Amino acid sequence: MDILEKLKHQVIISVQSAQGEPLYDEFCMNALMQSVVNGGSKALRLAGERDIKNAKKMFDVPIIGLSKPDVLPQNWLDLVYITPTVEDIKKIAAAGADVIAFDATLRTRPQSVEDLIQAVHTEGRLAMADIATFDDGVYAAEHGADIISTTMAGYTKSTFSQCDAPAFELLEALAKKLSAPVILEGRVWEISQVKKAFELGAYAVVIGSAVTRPELITKRFINYEKSSCF
Repeated sequence: MDILEKLKHQVIISVQSAQGEPLYDEFCMNALMQSVVNGGSKALRLAGERDIKNAKKMFDVPIIGLSKPDVLPQNWLDLVYITPTVEDIKKIAAAGADVIAFDATLRTRPQSVEDLIQAVHTEGRLAMADIATFDDGVYAAEHGADIISTTMAGYTKSTFSQCDAPAFELLEALAKKLSAPVILEGRVWEISQVKKAFELGAYAVVIGSAVTRPELITKRFINYEKSSCF
């Protein structure tokens, strides 16, 4: 079974932690990865060579790999920071990722979307374009991206949102427009949202914070009265 077929109709767990957070420790990250695989995750989305290498040794599931800064700068809304260069792609491929995710937004960027897709394919991997808008998704698909993901919707200056709602409208529009698989990622917190995503045509759904970020999960409960997004 090829990688795309293994991802089809699956819930994929993103296991990531930033340097300085309690769970960033290698033992903790390995335990988190083992926990979600034990729970049934058929694929993992991971940041950084260390965790990708460990996952390849520990599991027989597809790995979506990416690079990102250890600590996001204050102007992160302006930056292309997810696997931004060909050199990053080479490192993530060498670590063993089956799919390489990269920021494919049409913003000022260090290297073009086309160059990154070509680099991923040169490494013999699948290219997962993390996009923020409909135009981003169409552009990436037209230039050879194997997978389109709504990862960046709500996380760029032009799309930024304080609300927890997933990008359902973007997902539906892209799923109707493109032949490439479209994945919903970002702000998925409820089982009902997963169900809705598949009803709207999602190829797969990626969940991160709702499963693997205890600090953010806690904040949601503590600040429930302050949110207008529930």
